Amino acid sequence: MTTVLFMGTPSFGVPILKGLVDRGYQVLGVVTQPDRPVGRKHQIQKSPVKQQAEALGIPVLQPEKISGSQEMAQMIEMQPDLIVTAAFGQFLPTKLLSAAKIAAVNVHGSLLPKYRGGAPVQYAIMNGDNETGISIIYMVKKMDAGDILAQQAVPIEKTDDTASMFTKLSFVGRDLLLETLPKLIAGKIKPVKQDPKQVVFSPTVKPEEEQLDFTKPAFLVDAKVRALRPDPTAYVMLNGKRTKIWKTAVVDQKTTLAPGTVVEKTKHQLQLAAGQGSILEILELQPAGKPRQLITDYLNGAGQALKIGQKVIN
Repeated sequence: MTTVLFMGTPSFGVPILKGLVDRGYQVLGVVTQPDRPVGRKHQIQKSPVKQQAEALGIPVLQPEKISGSQEMAQMIEMQPDLIVTAAFGQFLPTKLLSAAKIAAVNVHGSLLPKYRGGAPVQYAIMNGDNETGISIIYMVKKMDAGDILAQQAVPIEKTDDTASMFTKLSFVGRDLLLETLPKLIAGKIKPVKQDPKQVVFSPTVKPEEEQLDFTKPAFLVDAKVRALRPDPTAYVMLNGKRTKIWKTAVVDQKTTLAPGTVVEKTKHQLQLAAGQGSILEILELQPAGKPRQLITDYLNGAGQALKIGQKVIN
């Protein structure tokens, strides 16, 4: 039986871990990030991968930092045939990668070499791409730079957000990995080197990048809303108040009003001017300190004062 050391943290890795077990691979251990405080109440929560590992009865290791840790020594002692990572969240030392008897491979959520880094799904949506995908690659010390073993494209629909794409990609990643591993073990795959000229990076989105820019066309503003949903969620300063924007829609009309100006307002509708004469409709938002709400509820309350022609976003 082929042995595996699995490394992952968010829900993206859950179907992949379960798929390995269901297919008969012996998962010796699961490595995931330490339990973290989550939500407004800062309750300590196990990662989705840890929860799945415990349900499967697999030992779990949670080093704060792998390099030089006691947990790393335990991983090396396992002498797994394969190391498989899926959105783990830490760099792996070369000494650990070398511990895999056959190979260390990564299930990455983009069509490499495009979108190396920690936020490939977010950037694909944010940039208005029509597709992203899964790449199965050899792991090397340099971030997401290993040779490609397999790839599969996945369309991005106009309604997709990061949550829905993570779900799609996790199952595609599971299936592509399970299809690839037997070929890899049998030596029947010819790896393809990544073209360094085509490399695009997708670093973790910084807090200052969460604010929407209404001087951009409406389709890109909408794309950023979806890219940052459900977490960390995009926001605007609406009439000077920080307001999260949860859901929007591009309006198929044009305006001459300046970006950030109210184009249309009814009891159930709020449309704002965006860049290049485009219009964006706000469907769901969340004022600071308030729950997420439909635009109708907002317009019946705090939004009553908004007027057509008023510039509400700077």
